[in-house]
Amino acid sequence: MTAPAATDSVVPLSDGPADVHLAHPAGAGPWPVLIFYMDAPGIRGELHRMAHRFAAAGFCVVLPNLFYRAGLGFRLPPDCTNPAAPSHHHMIELFMNLSVPQVMADTTALLHWLDTHPAADVSRIGTLGYCMSGRYALAAAKGWPQQVRAAASIYGTGLVTEETDSPHRLAAAAPGDIYVAFAELDQHAPAAHAVPMRQAFHATGKEADIEVLPGVDHGFGFPERATYDEQASEHVWGKLLALFQRSLS
Repeated sequence: MTAPAATDSVVPLSDGPADVHLAHPAGAGPWPVLIFYMDAPGIRGELHRMAHRFAAAGFCVVLPNLFYRAGLGFRLPPDCTNPAAPSHHHMIELFMNLSVPQVMADTTALLHWLDTHPAADVSRIGTLGYCMSGRYALAAAKGWPQQVRAAASIYGTGLVTEETDSPHRLAAAAPGDIYVAFAELDQHAPAAHAVPMRQAFHATGKEADIEVLPGVDHGFGFPERATYDEQASEHVWGKLLALFQRSLS
């Protein structure tokens, strides 16, 4: 398989310059866009490798650093997932201070930049978020209904709230295809939230693929996490590739 083309750029987002990783198939474009919103540990090689895997499947994948407000090129250290490490508390502070409206404003700026990029076809967009970013992927589906044809959340946190603009309600009102995966053992994104999410879709008469993966915990999708589960991770990869290939073709 031909290696994808990959570049790093500094892009003006809503609150300043941000580093953005872009990967797409080699050769002539444009390609359907996949906005890959990072999880709480932030930009790292692991996410780049995942972006390249999607790019090899035929997508122009854009991976913005959502923590750019902490400084251009900001990175958390690898031990940020360890609750005993000081960096873990910094990670929590960063993502707790990041709101859906902020990320949607960043997405507006990102799409403005992509609109002039020869590799990107912004009329066909998919959005994807793991962990803290599941909510962003679903919100974008409602925010850009003519362009975002599919959205996916993998063990996304904060999907179900009492607010009228709760991500699960936004997703149920969006016209695009939706896939949501919960982990049975997850305490950060409870599997019980699958019930109100399904109810929201039932209320709008819209279908969605909402599943609870048995026996796995938060973070199962990342090989470098202690909770990684290869079988569940590859199951999700198959679902994601099928969703985006079907919806963005």
